[in-house]
Amino acid sequence: MAVPLAPDSLAQLFTAARSHNGFLPGALADAALAALYDLLKWGPTAANGCPARFVFVRSPEAKARLRPALQPANVDKTMAAPATAIVGRDLEFYEKLPRLFPHTDARSWFVGDAAAIEETSLRDGALQGAYLMLAARALGLDCGPMAGFDKARVDAEFFAGTPVKSVFLVNLGHGDATKLFPRSPRLAFAEACAIV
Repeated sequence: MAVPLAPDSLAQLFTAARSHNGFLPGALADAALAALYDLLKWGPTAANGCPARFVFVRSPEAKARLRPALQPANVDKTMAAPATAIVGRDLEFYEKLPRLFPHTDARSWFVGDAAAIEETSLRDGALQGAYLMLAARALGLDCGPMAGFDKARVDAEFFAGTPVKSVFLVNLGHGDATKLFPRSPRLAFAEACAIV
């Protein structure tokens, strides 16, 4: 049986964690990014479809390719981040289902069904992006998720010739606390939840 995490662990993952707008200088090694993926990949997705695909933009050359797709407010923080994860979704994720979900012919649930492919890849790709953020926080990294970018441009630059489409971006590294905005409120239980 699982036991609740200690309060300091919950704080690191949720209550004290922040979306960072600035990052301290430093690098993220290949091993750190591999460890991040090796943790996030265990989060559940429908039929274990795992539609998310990740590109870690880290080199100056790759950042120069990403820069023109960013909205102006996102340029400086993205260029300063040690890495930026492009969270994408594979529109042909179902081709891997015979290996990932061998219990039944789950591939047939999606072949030729554009609506099911769209809904599942978007939902579960975004879900895996959220797992990426929690895994990063669990590993001591800070995150700066954002949607302010030209998806078509990112797709043409980083996913050309593939069935992958971008969902959102996540800057990764060690956040600069001096660049944080004051913490925004959240909805109370009674405003967001119902018990029936």
